[in-house]
Amino acid sequence: MLMGEYMHTIDAKGRVILPADFRSELGESFIITKGLDSCLFIYTMTEWENLSTKLKQLPLAKAEARAFVRFFFSGARQLECDKQGRFWCQQPAGSCQAAKGCSVNSISSRIELWSREEWNRYNEEINPSVSSIAENLVDLGI
Repeated sequence: MLMGEYMHTIDAKGRVILPADFRSELGESFIITKGLDSCLFIYTMTEWENLSTKLKQLPLAKAEARAFVRFFFSGARQLECDKQGRFWCQQPAGSCQAAKGCSVNSISSRIELWSREEWNRYNEEINPSVSSIAENLVDLGI
């Protein structure tokens, strides 16, 4: 399981350092793709295969299913870290490239890459609601 939140910079060549804990969990290569909420999602190869299998089962006849599958697959790339633990992030997460700062967060089975500003804004928006969200999740057995 992936856990943790790290603040990093994006260097002049568009590379991001992936925390050592995450590198060991991800393995030699991993998948990065467009995520939800203005961030990028990073998956282990196994998690990506699991997600791909589920997405391929969505009904082709439904426009929403086609749009969702296009969204995830069109932005996906297989990457590896260099010897310094950096990977090339060609797709900016929010304004990550412009800001040169990012937040690398583990969310159980995936990693999310956010611009630092977007991550801070998201946290400011969600924090007042976390208690009521938790109450609503009780119905789901959490």
